Amino acid sequence: MTPTETERAALDAVIDRALELHAGAPVFTASVLHRGEVFGPHANEVGETRDPSRHAEIVAIARAGAALGTTDLSEATLIASMQPCEMCLAAMRWAGISRLVFAMTQTRAPTFFQFPALGIDDFARAADNSFTWSGGHGADRLSQIYEGT
Repeated sequence: MTPTETERAALDAVIDRALELHAGAPVFTASVLHRGEVFGPHANEVGETRDPSRHAEIVAIARAGAALGTTDLSEATLIASMQPCEMCLAAMRWAGISRLVFAMTQTRAPTFFQFPALGIDDFARAADNSFTWSGGHGADRLSQIYEGT
């Protein structure tokens, strides 16, 4: 899958927001792109809400659904500063999102994944390839946030 120009612009904004918010600890950011409209970028809210499920992707999906008045985001793309974790991939699928674009990869920052033996290809196959993805775009810009952590 090749990201569209709009997806790349949304990813640049997600990366910029992660760099802006970075203050020593890892920060994750994400947006949902739906019919040319970008919902985000949003940051993870785990620390402030004390809710381990409030990853940036979850926040972005929830806010896009609320703004659009639907749980069906089947025409959307999830854009993330980091390859989404297993929980976020499942939420993406529940929302019907079939495109994913991200910056930092599991290969470069494996400590953020609870099932390290499973890669994104494994999840795509397990979902009957119902989503396409493209990752690693702009990852070098985020290396100081995610690598070596």
